Amino acid sequence: MATTVDRKTPRAAPLNARWLARLKRVLVQPPSRLRRPLELRSIGRAAARIGSIEPVLAQRMADAGLPMRATGSAWCIEVADAGAIDPTLANLAQWLHAHGLAPAWRDERLAVTDAHAMPVAAIERAAMRALGIASHAVHLMVCDERGRMWVQQRAFNKASDPGQWDTTVGGLIAAGESTLQALAREAWEEAGVRIDELQGLAPLGRISVRRPVAEGYLVEHIDVFEATALHGLTPVNQDGEVACFECLDVQALIERLHAGAFTREAGLMLATWLIAKRP
Repeated sequence: MATTVDRKTPRAAPLNARWLARLKRVLVQPPSRLRRPLELRSIGRAAARIGSIEPVLAQRMADAGLPMRATGSAWCIEVADAGAIDPTLANLAQWLHAHGLAPAWRDERLAVTDAHAMPVAAIERAAMRALGIASHAVHLMVCDERGRMWVQQRAFNKASDPGQWDTTVGGLIAAGESTLQALAREAWEEAGVRIDELQGLAPLGRISVRRPVAEGYLVEHIDVFEATALHGLTPVNQDGEVACFECLDVQALIERLHAGAFTREAGLMLATWLIAKRP
């Protein structure tokens, strides 16, 4: 990995403190309806907390004959043994989809993690929000040699936040995929960029968001990276999920942030980067 480029962000009008505080509040909210802890238990193993669920939905699933049981203040998915975990979760996801509760089916499996962020299973991503299961994502913010930020406009047919602006690249980490593997895949799919073409690739930390969404409750942990594109490297989308890219100087970036043009998560990541990089 190349050494980090020593680059300072040019001065510009400051971020609006009230805007940033409001954004942070929006991204950390309790559920809008009552939810109970959701656990996973197989014979011979201690129960692992994997998410949360609305009691009405849990009871509906139990009444449908699915292996969902009330255990004190929690609901528990019960399986016979470890080998039955993924097939059982697949059945739950199919039931949710059939009943319109997991509508954006993608045939993509994401890791199901316990309270210590250790993977214990995998499930179709469309079912994650209904079951309050935390997803894990990676985002990359790429600047050019002048310190301007490359940003993408999300395709207008995206299931979430269509047409809004986002970081250079970003996406969910698939089951069995490492953070760096996901970063390399997303960089190529969304921007046509190879990681080894970038200078100064470095982690910027993690942000976590929790908020109600139409499908249930979103919990997401996002690992954020930065890098510099040298020698006129320009992003070119490969997978049809990006409408266009723009390269913004700091002032234009701040103005667009304040105008609410970015997704909430991207807004917080970019604001965090600006605060860290400004002299």
